[in-house]
Amino acid sequence: MGQDPVNISPGGTAVFYYGVAIGANYNACVSNMALCLAKYNQVVPVELTSFTATAQDQQVTLKWSTATELNNNGFEIQRSLNNSEFVTVGFVKGNGTTTTNAEYSYVDKNLTQGSYSYRLKQIDYNGHYEYSEVVNVLVGSLDKYALVQNYPNPFNPSTTIGYILKDKSNVKLSVFNSLGEEIAILVNGQQEQGYYEVNFDAAGLPSGIYYYMINTGNFTQTKKMLLIK
Repeated sequence: MGQDPVNISPGGTAVFYYGVAIGANYNACVSNMALCLAKYNQVVPVELTSFTATAQDQQVTLKWSTATELNNNGFEIQRSLNNSEFVTVGFVKGNGTTTTNAEYSYVDKNLTQGSYSYRLKQIDYNGHYEYSEVVNVLVGSLDKYALVQNYPNPFNPSTTIGYILKDKSNVKLSVFNSLGEEIAILVNGQQEQGYYEVNFDAAGLPSGIYYYMINTGNFTQTKKMLLIK
């Protein structure tokens, strides 16, 4: 490696270096006058490509996959029942750093009937963490109609409302303000037996108490929700 001094001002000297650095952890850029050398780290985020929850009998099977991982220590499994606070129920070890697709699963057993929400807390080796999106699943039989408490609640600006249909029904799901005025119709039509969820976006509404009501002809129920902006 050589050097050529170039006078740029009285008493000042600029030194330019020539050469090429080669190594697995370095990038090198060379011009006709100078070498710039920089160590780099390849950015490989933990990229979650799928996350599902399936109920059978009294247990829920969670499955998720990643496309890439960086310093991934693992995943905490967090669960919420009927819109309660999330609690950690398990942990699945991660694959550290990899650009290979990875598949994971976890079985949550001995559950009671209810509406369950799950999320993943991905934790790095350095303690940093991120949450996944929430997935929802109903555990138990569809032997009765029910309107499920919205989540999150309070909310801003959107929330999710769930309901159970015992039989095939003509369903109307509406939202009302505190004056009893109908401000939105979320569902209005025939649906098969099952568990359903619908999103309510209140971006254009002021803060306050709102009510949502389901009517299937032979079943009616109303619940309260709170919008805080």
